[in-house]
Amino acid sequence: MRRTGHANLPLHHGHAPRWLFKRMVKLAKAITSIIIDEYGTREFLLRVSDPFWFQSLSCILGFDWHSSGTTTTTCAALKQAISPEEHGILVTGGKGRASRKTPTELKSAEKLFDVEAQDLIRASRLVAKVDNTCIQDSYQLYHHTFIVDEEGEWTVIQQGLNDKKAYARRYHWSSQKLEDFIENPHTGITSSSREKKVLNMTATESRNSRNISLEFVCDGPEHLKRYITGQTTLYNYSVLEMPSHHEIRRINLSESDFQILQKAYEIQPENYESLILVKGMGPKKIRALALLSDLIYGEPPSWEDPVKYTFAHGGKDGHPYPVEKEVYDNTIQFFEEAINESKIGKEDKLRALRSLEDFISKNR
Repeated sequence: MRRTGHANLPLHHGHAPRWLFKRMVKLAKAITSIIIDEYGTREFLLRVSDPFWFQSLSCILGFDWHSSGTTTTTCAALKQAISPEEHGILVTGGKGRASRKTPTELKSAEKLFDVEAQDLIRASRLVAKVDNTCIQDSYQLYHHTFIVDEEGEWTVIQQGLNDKKAYARRYHWSSQKLEDFIENPHTGITSSSREKKVLNMTATESRNSRNISLEFVCDGPEHLKRYITGQTTLYNYSVLEMPSHHEIRRINLSESDFQILQKAYEIQPENYESLILVKGMGPKKIRALALLSDLIYGEPPSWEDPVKYTFAHGGKDGHPYPVEKEVYDNTIQFFEEAINESKIGKEDKLRALRSLEDFISKNR
């Protein structure tokens, strides 16, 4: 995946008007139904995991502006529109408190479909942990939607916010394209901009740092204390700053932090996935382990922002790169056919097609 243009996701509080949301649900059901009828559930899940396709869908359903609400409201509309019995897809989670209901809702997938709920729940936990702990980009997750079909294939759409910047960042996952939960796992991450300093433990360049972090934990916290306690020559990874030899400070791990590391040692995690799933293994301890990897073994983690995808297909002036016309035209044609073939009234079809035309004109 490569960077594909630029669009903003400013934070917008409040709710979509009831009249608009009802239409969004109606149109979402019509478009989803025709896609699943024509291409199957796997293709629908794959499409939703594409950040540009998802943004296009949001605008067609009724959003004519780019904001954080394009994620939360569109996912809420899909959750109401899609029926497991009718479509063979279950939509779980959502914004805020709804996101915390995901494990409970995923348990129903075992009754609805012939799938293992515990595998899905583990995947849900891992995805959230990776985007909140392994990628430390100053965006705190507040939205988590997990969509699964009757074959056990899934897509996750998460969103984090940065209150200081008043912007959001969206993370897309697909089980169909997933080779590793830790290393380069996303189908795309959308953001208003690239951050200059991000601790990215999912990067290929962080592989050695991850391995050494795991070895530190499996050796026991007493060994870590020898390196940390009283040490005054450690970089301060407690803030999102590029390590600098000119800013050398003490790293502070509390006794409760060491208790969590002790619990991880007792578990003896077999890989980095298992390590981050240990209860209490949060950003602070992940940074500390990465620090020690750098300081003692000279294996630094990556500090490159993993953002790879925003909404435009490029720029007409060739910046950030030329428009990918074939991809762009295929997206437009796909939605035009889905709308025209959907079982909705003429007025709704015209409204949806006008929304598509508006979206196209804004991104030309």
